[in-house]
Amino acid sequence: MANQAVLLLAHGTPETVEQIPEYLRNVVSGRVLPRSVVAEIEHRYAQIGRSPLTEITFAQAKLVEAELAATGHAVPVYVGMRNWRPYIPEVVRQMRADGIEEAAVICMAPQNSRTSVGLYRRAVEAEAGELRIDFTPGWAQHPLLADAFAERLRPALAKLSKEVGDPVPVLFTAHSVPTRTVEAPAADADAGKRLWPGQGADPYAGEARHTAELVAARVPEIPRWWFAFQSQGASGGPWIGPSVEETLDRIAGEGVKVLLLQPIGFLCDHVEILFDVDILFRGYAARSGIRLERPESLNASVPLAKAVADLAHEGLARLHLTQ
Repeated sequence: MANQAVLLLAHGTPETVEQIPEYLRNVVSGRVLPRSVVAEIEHRYAQIGRSPLTEITFAQAKLVEAELAATGHAVPVYVGMRNWRPYIPEVVRQMRADGIEEAAVICMAPQNSRTSVGLYRRAVEAEAGELRIDFTPGWAQHPLLADAFAERLRPALAKLSKEVGDPVPVLFTAHSVPTRTVEAPAADADAGKRLWPGQGADPYAGEARHTAELVAARVPEIPRWWFAFQSQGASGGPWIGPSVEETLDRIAGEGVKVLLLQPIGFLCDHVEILFDVDILFRGYAARSGIRLERPESLNASVPLAKAVADLAHEGLARLHLTQ
């Protein structure tokens, strides 16, 4: 039987503020960013001290490895980052040097977008050589993923609702992407169908909303919920919405005074949660008279590890069947 492994892919994050310019060049594929944009990102990282994304992803990998071993499939779990160390190409080369012949590859961004998840896939395939891979393009509807978010949401909702004496509504969020990446050009006759030219419809926006629907269905005590896209970037052109800010304006206009925000597009703490949610959105909400709280991020969640292990099982099984 072939030597098998699992490879988890994540965005990556620098260890220090001084590394931000190099990191951002990786994010935008070498394009020159205005100094004001770089300075703003440096400011955000400085406000939270550092992003723990890399260490949390390695901890998640250990949990997945343990779940796989517990179910009789003891294989190593590697971690590769697209924009920072350990870079995906370096990790794939290490896997080949370690004698790995087949790998189930899972992106730790469950909602599939060709412009983000697609870049991860290409980075792996470019270095794979004879390493056979099974890439999971998206897993937004995995029941254990929804279970993991519901497990975090339920106690936070109960605690806050008891504290304020009324059921608290919820705002679910996922990372925004540029509109041009999920829609066909306006001149295209099929532009209104959210096409990705030549490849069919990009699923990202629909998958993000579907994850929110699955989580909400598991927590029926939620009196009301909304969905918004967060962390729109500084690149030119529109990004998909509605944004968190305009949604908070709408919620405030409806008289809501306490709100729980749960990001369902992120699997661990990093700058888009520790700064964007905990500092930026909380402050924005407060200026509109809303107290904004959030549940604990998934981080070292056992249901999350079980979900990823299940995906790995399926991927490794497909590889075995196609030998």
